[in-house]
Amino acid sequence: QKHLGETGGGLVQPGDSLRLSCKTSERTYDRYTVGWFRQVPGKEREFVAAVKRDSNSITYYADSVKGRFTISRDNAANTVYLQINNLNPEDAAVYYCALNSGPVSTYRNDLHYRHWGPGTQVPVSS
Repeated sequence: QKHLGETGGGLVQPGDSLRLSCKTSERTYDRYTVGWFRQVPGKEREFVAAVKRDSNSITYYADSVKGRFTISRDNAANTVYLQINNLNPEDAAVYYCALNSGPVSTYRNDLHYRHWGPGTQVPVSS
């Protein structure tokens, strides 16, 4: 049983920055591509960012967040971060981290992530 959990969510205002954390119960560096997704009620879960297995520098982003979101790892802490800058109302969602042990080419597809955290909510005041 893999254990992972997200923290760092909370009410923010447009233009604010936020850092989400995904803490895992085991080492992920050489085992998993770690992804962040988000979901708004009534909509499908959306890929946000991912960091490739065996790498701290090979990262992937959805077009809608490039330049504002940064994914990073702290391998010693078994934690993956999502730095969010210049938040806008369209970023409001529940944010999830997840683990993917498959080929890195599947990083966008949530069906290839077998282990998920419970999510952290990021409301954005308008």
